[in-house]
Amino acid sequence: MNAEIQGNDDIALAEKLRSGLGHVRQELSRRIVGQEEALDQVLLTLLVGGNSIITGVPGLAKTLIVHTMAQTLDLKFSRIQFTPDLMPSDITGTDIIQEDAEGRRSLVFAPGPVFANVVLADEINRTPPKTQAALLEAMQERRVTVQGKTFTLAPPFFVFATQNPIELEGTYPLPEAQLDRFMFDIVIGHLPEDQEMEVIRRTTVLDTVSFTPTLGAADIVEFQKLVRRVPVADDVIRYAVRLVRMTRPDEASAFDFVRNWVEYGASVRAAQYLVLGGKARALMFGRAHVGFDDIRALARPVLRHRLLRTFAAESGRVTTDAIVDRILERVAPPPSNLR
Repeated sequence: MNAEIQGNDDIALAEKLRSGLGHVRQELSRRIVGQEEALDQVLLTLLVGGNSIITGVPGLAKTLIVHTMAQTLDLKFSRIQFTPDLMPSDITGTDIIQEDAEGRRSLVFAPGPVFANVVLADEINRTPPKTQAALLEAMQERRVTVQGKTFTLAPPFFVFATQNPIELEGTYPLPEAQLDRFMFDIVIGHLPEDQEMEVIRRTTVLDTVSFTPTLGAADIVEFQKLVRRVPVADDVIRYAVRLVRMTRPDEASAFDFVRNWVEYGASVRAAQYLVLGGKARALMFGRAHVGFDDIRALARPVLRHRLLRTFAAESGRVTTDAIVDRILERVAPPPSNLR
Protein backbone atom coordinates (compact mmCIF):
# COMPACT_ATOMS: atom_id res chain seq x y z
CA MET A 1 0.00 0.00 0.00
CA ASN A 2 2.72 2.46 1.02
CA ALA A 3 4.85 1.55 -2.00
CA GLU A 4 1.89 2.19 -4.29
CA ILE A 5 1.15 5.55 -2.64
CA GLN A 6 4.84 6.47 -2.90
CA GLY A 7 4.74 5.54 -6.58
CA ASN A 8 1.66 7.68 -7.19
CA ASP A 9 3.26 10.56 -5.31
CA ASP A 10 6.38 10.25 -7.44
CA ILE A 11 4.35 10.31 -10.65
CA ALA A 12 2.59 13.48 -9.52
CA LEU A 13 5.91 15.03 -8.46
CA ALA A 14 7.50 14.12 -11.81
CA GLU A 15 4.64 15.84 -13.63
CA LYS A 16 5.03 18.90 -11.41
CA LEU A 17 8.75 18.92 -12.25
CA ARG A 18 8.16 18.71 -15.99
CA SER A 19 5.42 21.36 -16.08
CA GLY A 20 7.27 23.59 -13.60
CA LEU A 21 10.47 23.53 -15.63
CA GLY A 22 8.41 24.31 -18.72
CA HIS A 23 7.17 27.45 -16.98
CA VAL A 24 10.73 28.31 -15.86
CA ARG A 25 12.01 27.98 -19.43
CA GLN A 26 9.18 30.21 -20.62
CA GLU A 27 10.05 32.83 -18.01
CA LEU A 28 13.76 32.65 -18.81
CA SER A 29 13.05 33.18 -22.52
CA ARG A 30 11.54 36.58 -21.69
CA ARG A 31 15.03 37.82 -20.81
CA ILE A 32 17.47 35.26 -22.27
CA VAL A 33 17.63 34.84 -26.05
CA GLY A 34 18.63 31.40 -27.34
CA GLN A 35 21.25 29.40 -25.37
CA GLU A 36 18.75 26.56 -24.90
CA GLU A 37 21.41 23.91 -24.34
CA ALA A 38 23.18 26.01 -21.71
CA LEU A 39 19.89 26.75 -19.95
CA ASP A 40 19.04 23.04 -19.86
CA GLN A 41 22.43 22.28 -18.31
CA VAL A 42 21.91 24.98 -15.67
CA LEU A 43 18.52 23.45 -14.79
CA LEU A 44 20.00 19.94 -14.71
CA THR A 45 22.61 21.22 -12.25
CA LEU A 46 19.78 22.38 -9.99
CA LEU A 47 17.91 19.08 -10.23
CA VAL A 48 21.00 17.07 -9.33
CA GLY A 49 22.13 19.47 -6.61
CA GLY A 50 25.55 20.01 -8.16
CA ASN A 51 27.75 22.96 -9.05
CA SER A 52 28.82 24.03 -12.54
CA ILE A 53 31.28 26.23 -14.40
CA ILE A 54 30.01 28.49 -17.18
CA THR A 55 32.71 29.26 -19.74
CA GLY A 56 32.39 31.94 -22.39
CA VAL A 57 33.86 35.19 -23.66
CA PRO A 58 32.57 38.47 -22.18
CA GLY A 59 29.13 39.68 -23.16
CA LEU A 60 27.38 36.31 -23.57
CA ALA A 61 25.01 36.67 -20.59
CA LYS A 62 26.74 34.20 -18.26
CA THR A 63 25.90 36.26 -15.17
CA LEU A 64 22.46 37.16 -16.49
CA ILE A 65 21.51 33.50 -17.00
CA VAL A 66 22.31 32.55 -13.40
CA HIS A 67 20.73 35.66 -11.87
CA THR A 68 17.56 35.32 -13.97
CA MET A 69 17.25 31.63 -13.12
CA ALA A 70 17.46 32.46 -9.40
CA GLN A 71 14.75 35.10 -9.85
CA THR A 72 12.38 32.76 -11.67
CA LEU A 73 12.73 30.20 -8.85
CA ASP A 74 12.58 32.76 -6.03
CA LEU A 75 15.98 31.65 -4.71
CA LYS A 76 18.34 33.86 -2.73
CA PHE A 77 21.08 34.99 -5.10
CA SER A 78 24.58 36.19 -4.24
CA ARG A 79 27.35 37.33 -6.57
CA ILE A 80 31.03 37.30 -5.61
CA GLN A 81 33.43 39.12 -7.90
CA PHE A 82 36.69 37.19 -7.68
CA THR A 83 39.75 39.44 -7.73
CA PRO A 84 43.46 38.90 -6.86
CA ASP A 85 43.01 40.57 -3.45
CA LEU A 86 39.87 38.65 -2.44
CA MET A 87 40.28 36.91 0.93
CA PRO A 88 38.60 33.68 2.13
CA SER A 89 36.71 35.65 4.78
CA ASP A 90 35.22 37.80 2.01
CA ILE A 91 33.43 34.64 0.89
CA THR A 92 32.62 32.78 4.10
CA GLY A 93 32.16 35.66 6.51
CA THR A 94 34.00 36.51 9.72
CA ASP A 95 33.55 37.29 13.41
CA ILE A 96 33.06 40.94 14.25
CA ILE A 97 32.99 42.71 17.59
CA GLN A 98 29.59 44.03 18.63
CA GLU A 99 28.70 46.04 21.69
CA ASP A 100 25.35 45.62 23.43
CA ALA A 101 23.31 48.29 25.20
CA GLU A 102 25.22 47.74 28.46
CA GLY A 103 28.60 48.22 26.81
CA ARG A 104 29.59 44.55 26.81
CA ARG A 105 31.50 43.43 23.78
CA SER A 106 31.27 40.03 22.14
CA LEU A 107 32.23 38.33 18.88
CA VAL A 108 29.32 37.85 16.50
CA PHE A 109 29.55 35.96 13.23
CA ALA A 110 28.69 38.04 10.17
CA PRO A 111 27.75 35.64 7.33
CA GLY A 112 29.47 36.16 3.99
CA PRO A 113 27.91 36.02 0.51
CA VAL A 114 28.27 32.22 0.39
CA PHE A 115 25.16 32.05 2.62
CA ALA A 116 22.68 32.03 -0.24
CA ASN A 117 20.87 29.49 -2.41
CA VAL A 118 22.63 30.42 -5.65
CA VAL A 119 26.20 31.74 -5.44
CA LEU A 120 27.74 33.17 -8.59
CA ALA A 121 31.54 32.99 -8.39
CA ASP A 122 32.26 35.50 -11.14
CA GLU A 123 35.64 35.02 -12.87
CA ILE A 124 36.67 32.44 -10.30
CA ASN A 125 40.10 32.00 -11.88
CA ARG A 126 41.11 35.60 -11.04
CA THR A 127 41.76 34.86 -7.37
CA PRO A 128 44.60 32.82 -5.78
CA PRO A 129 44.07 29.11 -4.94
CA LYS A 130 43.80 29.81 -1.19
CA THR A 131 40.67 31.89 -1.77
CA GLN A 132 39.33 29.51 -4.42
CA ALA A 133 39.62 26.73 -1.84
CA ALA A 134 37.28 28.63 0.49
CA LEU A 135 34.46 27.44 -1.73
CA LEU A 136 35.49 23.77 -1.62
CA GLU A 137 33.87 22.91 1.71
CA ALA A 138 30.68 24.75 0.76
CA MET A 139 30.49 22.99 -2.62
CA GLN A 140 31.18 19.51 -1.29
CA GLU A 141 29.80 19.50 2.27
CA ARG A 142 27.20 22.28 2.09
CA ARG A 143 28.72 23.87 5.15
CA VAL A 144 31.27 26.54 6.13
CA THR A 145 33.84 26.45 8.92
CA VAL A 146 35.04 29.77 10.34
CA GLN A 147 37.30 30.07 13.40
CA GLY A 148 36.62 26.43 14.27
CA LYS A 149 32.84 26.84 14.14
CA THR A 150 30.79 25.05 11.48
CA PHE A 151 27.72 26.62 9.89
CA THR A 152 25.33 24.61 7.73
CA LEU A 153 24.18 26.21 4.48
CA ALA A 154 20.43 26.23 3.92
CA PRO A 155 19.27 23.98 1.07
CA PRO A 156 19.15 24.17 -1.84
CA PHE A 157 22.69 25.42 -2.42
CA PHE A 158 24.53 25.81 -5.72
CA VAL A 159 27.74 27.41 -6.93
CA PHE A 160 27.95 28.61 -10.51
CA ALA A 161 31.42 29.79 -11.45
CA THR A 162 32.19 31.78 -14.59
CA GLN A 163 35.43 31.80 -16.56
CA ASN A 164 36.70 33.82 -19.49
CA PRO A 165 38.63 31.45 -21.79
CA ILE A 166 40.53 34.07 -23.78
CA GLU A 167 42.06 36.38 -21.16
CA LEU A 168 44.71 34.43 -19.25
CA GLU A 169 46.85 37.26 -17.89
CA GLY A 170 46.41 37.62 -14.13
CA THR A 171 44.52 34.35 -13.73
CA TYR A 172 45.09 31.35 -11.50
CA PRO A 173 44.07 28.00 -13.01
CA LEU A 174 41.67 26.06 -10.82
CA PRO A 175 43.24 23.03 -9.08
CA GLU A 176 42.21 19.69 -10.59
CA ALA A 177 40.59 18.67 -7.29
CA GLN A 178 38.31 21.70 -7.44
CA LEU A 179 37.53 21.31 -11.15
CA ASP A 180 36.43 17.75 -10.48
CA ARG A 181 33.79 19.00 -8.06
CA PHE A 182 31.97 20.86 -10.80
CA MET A 183 29.28 18.75 -12.44
CA PHE A 184 29.32 20.51 -15.81
CA ASP A 185 31.55 22.86 -17.74
CA ILE A 186 28.79 24.74 -19.58
CA VAL A 187 30.25 26.37 -22.69
CA ILE A 188 28.39 29.36 -24.11
CA GLY A 189 29.11 30.55 -27.63
CA HIS A 190 28.00 33.44 -29.83
CA LEU A 191 24.39 33.47 -31.01
CA PRO A 192 23.19 33.24 -34.62
CA GLU A 193 22.66 36.62 -36.32
CA ASP A 194 18.87 36.74 -35.92
CA GLN A 195 19.11 35.93 -32.20
CA GLU A 196 21.87 38.51 -31.74
CA MET A 197 19.60 41.10 -33.33
CA GLU A 198 16.88 40.16 -30.84
CA VAL A 199 19.36 40.65 -27.99
CA ILE A 200 20.07 44.18 -29.25
CA ARG A 201 16.34 44.96 -29.48
CA ARG A 202 15.71 43.84 -25.90
CA THR A 203 18.75 45.42 -24.30
CA THR A 204 18.44 48.87 -25.85
CA VAL A 205 15.05 49.61 -24.28
CA LEU A 206 13.86 49.81 -20.68
CA ASP A 207 13.85 46.42 -18.95
CA THR A 208 10.33 45.97 -17.59
CA VAL A 209 10.43 42.18 -17.24
CA SER A 210 9.14 40.84 -13.93
CA PHE A 211 8.77 37.20 -12.95
CA THR A 212 6.05 35.19 -11.24
CA PRO A 213 7.72 32.16 -9.63
CA THR A 214 5.71 28.95 -9.60
CA LEU A 215 8.49 26.86 -8.04
CA GLY A 216 10.60 27.61 -5.00
CA ALA A 217 13.39 26.29 -2.80
CA ALA A 218 11.25 23.54 -1.22
CA ASP A 219 10.22 22.28 -4.68
CA ILE A 220 13.84 22.09 -5.85
CA VAL A 221 14.78 20.04 -2.77
CA GLU A 222 11.92 17.61 -3.45
CA PHE A 223 12.91 17.35 -7.12
CA GLN A 224 16.49 16.50 -6.09
CA LYS A 225 15.19 13.63 -3.95
CA LEU A 226 13.01 12.44 -6.84
CA VAL A 227 16.02 12.39 -9.19
CA ARG A 228 17.76 9.98 -6.82
CA ARG A 229 14.77 7.62 -7.02
CA VAL A 230 14.76 7.32 -10.82
CA PRO A 231 15.72 3.73 -11.77
CA VAL A 232 18.73 3.10 -14.01
CA ALA A 233 19.46 -0.17 -15.81
CA ASP A 234 22.85 -1.79 -15.20
CA ASP A 235 23.61 -1.55 -18.94
CA VAL A 236 23.26 2.24 -18.78
CA ILE A 237 25.50 2.49 -15.72
CA ARG A 238 28.04 0.21 -17.39
CA TYR A 239 28.01 2.42 -20.49
CA ALA A 240 28.65 5.55 -18.39
CA VAL A 241 31.49 3.83 -16.54
CA ARG A 242 32.98 2.57 -19.80
CA LEU A 243 33.00 6.06 -21.33
CA VAL A 244 34.79 7.46 -18.28
CA ARG A 245 37.32 4.62 -18.12
CA MET A 246 38.17 5.14 -21.79
CA THR A 247 39.37 8.67 -20.97
CA ARG A 248 42.22 7.25 -18.87
CA PRO A 249 45.50 6.67 -20.75
CA ASP A 250 46.65 4.05 -18.24
CA GLU A 251 43.59 1.87 -18.89
CA ALA A 252 44.65 -1.46 -20.42
CA SER A 253 42.21 -1.07 -23.32
CA ALA A 254 42.76 2.69 -23.82
CA PHE A 255 42.69 3.93 -27.40
CA ASP A 256 45.96 5.10 -28.95
CA PHE A 257 44.64 8.65 -29.40
CA VAL A 258 43.80 8.79 -25.69
CA ARG A 259 47.33 7.72 -24.77
CA ASN A 260 48.72 10.39 -27.12
CA TRP A 261 46.43 13.23 -26.12
CA VAL A 262 45.40 12.69 -22.48
CA GLU A 263 47.75 13.04 -19.52
CA TYR A 264 45.11 12.26 -16.92
CA GLY A 265 41.54 11.07 -17.47
CA ALA A 266 38.29 11.55 -15.57
CA SER A 267 37.61 10.25 -12.07
CA VAL A 268 34.71 8.13 -10.87
CA ARG A 269 32.88 11.37 -10.02
CA ALA A 270 32.41 11.88 -13.77
CA ALA A 271 30.46 8.61 -14.03
CA GLN A 272 28.38 9.60 -11.02
CA TYR A 273 27.44 12.88 -12.66
CA LEU A 274 26.70 11.18 -16.00
CA VAL A 275 24.20 8.90 -14.29
CA LEU A 276 22.70 11.58 -12.04
CA GLY A 277 22.49 14.01 -14.94
CA GLY A 278 20.90 11.28 -17.03
CA LYS A 279 18.25 10.75 -14.35
CA ALA A 280 17.47 14.47 -14.22
CA ARG A 281 17.40 14.73 -18.02
CA ALA A 282 14.98 11.81 -18.27
CA LEU A 283 12.57 13.51 -15.85
CA MET A 284 12.99 16.84 -17.63
CA PHE A 285 11.81 15.25 -20.87
CA GLY A 286 8.97 13.29 -19.30
CA ARG A 287 10.56 9.84 -19.03
CA ALA A 288 10.77 7.53 -16.03
CA HIS A 289 13.97 5.76 -17.08
CA VAL A 290 17.45 6.73 -18.22
CA GLY A 291 18.55 5.86 -21.74
CA PHE A 292 21.93 5.71 -23.44
CA ASP A 293 21.11 8.92 -25.30
CA ASP A 294 20.88 10.76 -21.96
CA ILE A 295 24.43 9.67 -21.13
CA ARG A 296 25.74 10.59 -24.58
CA ALA A 297 24.07 14.02 -24.49
CA LEU A 298 25.89 14.90 -21.24
CA ALA A 299 29.31 13.44 -22.07
CA ARG A 300 30.81 16.72 -23.29
CA PRO A 301 29.80 19.00 -20.38
CA VAL A 302 30.65 16.32 -17.81
CA LEU A 303 34.03 15.29 -19.25
CA ARG A 304 35.51 18.34 -21.00
CA HIS A 305 36.98 19.93 -17.86
CA ARG A 306 38.14 16.63 -16.38
CA LEU A 307 40.63 15.70 -19.10
CA LEU A 308 44.18 17.00 -18.73
CA ARG A 309 45.70 17.15 -22.21
CA THR A 310 49.27 16.29 -23.14
CA PHE A 311 51.63 18.78 -24.76
CA ALA A 312 51.05 17.01 -28.09
CA ALA A 313 47.31 17.66 -27.85
CA GLU A 314 47.76 21.27 -26.80
CA SER A 315 50.30 22.03 -29.51
CA GLY A 316 48.09 20.31 -32.07
CA ARG A 317 45.06 22.29 -30.81
CA VAL A 318 43.14 19.12 -30.06
CA THR A 319 40.28 20.12 -27.75
CA THR A 320 38.87 17.98 -24.98
CA ASP A 321 35.52 18.08 -26.81
CA ALA A 322 37.19 16.48 -29.85
CA ILE A 323 38.64 13.76 -27.62
CA VAL A 324 35.25 13.08 -26.03
CA ASP A 325 33.60 12.93 -29.46
CA ARG A 326 36.11 10.33 -30.66
CA ILE A 327 35.50 8.24 -27.55
CA LEU A 328 31.75 8.43 -28.16
CA GLU A 329 32.31 7.22 -31.73
CA ARG A 330 34.42 4.27 -30.58
CA VAL A 331 32.47 3.16 -27.48
CA ALA A 332 29.07 1.88 -28.56
CA PRO A 333 26.30 1.30 -26.01
CA PRO A 334 25.35 -2.35 -25.49
CA PRO A 335 22.33 -3.63 -27.47
CA SER A 336 19.19 -2.52 -25.65
CA ASN A 337 15.80 -0.88 -26.05
CA LEU A 338 16.82 1.92 -23.71
CA ARG A 339 17.20 5.02 -25.88
